[in-house]
Amino acid sequence: MSKVSLKCSSLEKSFLNKVIFKNLTLDFKEGDSIAVTGRNGSGKSTLLKVLANLIKPNKGKVQIFHNDKEVIPDKVHLYLGMIAPYINLYDELTAYENLEFFFDLKCSSFSSEDKKERIKILLDKINLYSRRNDEVKNYSSGMKQRIKLAFAIINDPKILLLDEPRTNLDVEGIDIVYKVAEEQVKNGILILATNESEDTSLCKRIISIEDYKK
Repeated sequence: MSKVSLKCSSLEKSFLNKVIFKNLTLDFKEGDSIAVTGRNGSGKSTLLKVLANLIKPNKGKVQIFHNDKEVIPDKVHLYLGMIAPYINLYDELTAYENLEFFFDLKCSSFSSEDKKERIKILLDKINLYSRRNDEVKNYSSGMKQRIKLAFAIINDPKILLLDEPRTNLDVEGIDIVYKVAEEQVKNGILILATNESEDTSLCKRIISIEDYKK
């Protein structure tokens, strides 16, 4: 059976000589889940960006292993999914077209029929299939957040990073996020950055980014 793990070794990140975090070492295997807490601006999002290989740490390293073999940096995105406020959609495209574009980036080996079926499943999961042909510029902020969630799980990632996932969501939207998070814990690794106490209940472990500034 295919297994994926994530290892962070002695991570340190600073901006303009201000330490965001340091001496951060964590290991994750499938079934692990962790909530990263901390004040606004404390570095939660920065840590998730480092884990997602979007920015580089000043020290230390992040490694993803597939069946104990390290994944090369160019292939890391195939194992990751991420939702975050700073991820942008294409407003002039429809919801379906946005997901089709992202699907082609992450799942290029799928057939056309498989792509259509996967996108339909995702739009049903976020309860937006009936609005699939509307341009995203006409979506509410909460609807856009749902599309971002669909993008995050479009490749059925083994490692799912959720940065403030309930942003702009109503009760129904939060319930959708929670169901996705619960499914992820069963099938992979979940890393969640949040200040919401309800969110932390989704995870087996909780750390504060504040503890890694000393």
